[in-house]
Amino acid sequence: MSSSNVTFADVRAAFAQDMQSVDACIRQNLHSEVVLVNQIAEYIVGNGGKRLRPLLTLMAARACNNQSPYHYTLAAVVEMIHTSTLLHDDVVDESGMRRGKETANAMFGNAAAVLVGDFLYSRSFQMMVSVGSMRVQEILADATNLIAEGEVLQLMNIGDTDITVADYLQVIQYKTAKLFEASARLGAVVAGATDDVEQALAKYGMHLGTAFQIVDDVLDYSGNAGDIGKNVGDDLSEGKLTLPVIYALQRAPEAEIPALKEAIGAGNLDIMPRLMALMQETGAIASAREVADGEVTAAIAALAVLPDSDTKTHLAALARIAVDRQS
Repeated sequence: MSSSNVTFADVRAAFAQDMQSVDACIRQNLHSEVVLVNQIAEYIVGNGGKRLRPLLTLMAARACNNQSPYHYTLAAVVEMIHTSTLLHDDVVDESGMRRGKETANAMFGNAAAVLVGDFLYSRSFQMMVSVGSMRVQEILADATNLIAEGEVLQLMNIGDTDITVADYLQVIQYKTAKLFEASARLGAVVAGATDDVEQALAKYGMHLGTAFQIVDDVLDYSGNAGDIGKNVGDDLSEGKLTLPVIYALQRAPEAEIPALKEAIGAGNLDIMPRLMALMQETGAIASAREVADGEVTAAIAALAVLPDSDTKTHLAALARIAVDRQS
């Protein structure tokens, strides 16, 4: 079976039963005596999403011939950590829409969204402790700490029109790719894989997560609002300079740069038509996708240590799907 012929639906179908068990684990652990906690948690979890991080934990575990029952718990943990970061992100960004639906903060208010995010985060740590592995706790503690640093770095970069490609990559590797890395690493750890295999899957997850976020940022300027679940240009209105914008600024005619930087720094969307045109004229979108393609190549190369299997093929396919998607 060639990975180039595998679709995301194929990958999901191969793990559908396992994902049902993960969803059941999430819902069981979300239960609270506090009604509002249940309401918001169910609203967020029920809003779908690709569930890539728990899927990655399941895939990595299966690729390593997992025999442990704890892979469902750990897959649920990474999804709950991810969900808690989304709740907090949407409050910080003052976002009103995610995945085409109202955000929890828009529905229930900022205070409730933040506090339920805290509940999800703390409950996920209760769950990881139940696994009884210091290695698991170390991986997730390190990951969540780095994610928080990434959030602060991103906040510091808001409106900064002089950030570099390296600055941008540092933020997304901390804020997004680190949890992908941890998700894949946990699958290897729970299955009792060797250090070499664990490191390889962690590397795969880091490169996959980096590619995934770059494509997310590309779609913010090239996607359809209905497909991507948010408005084109939302990042710019929040003062976030992502890879397509950085490349466009670097390559823009020198005479235009001061006005562009002033408008971008102020989050002035009047500049959008010219900026979008510049992205096409300068090849900024194509260059950003090339960087994502390079990350995918590195992710697939990391899988070489694994024995051939359908799951290895699915892992390679998932990396390609991450850059080929339109939403």
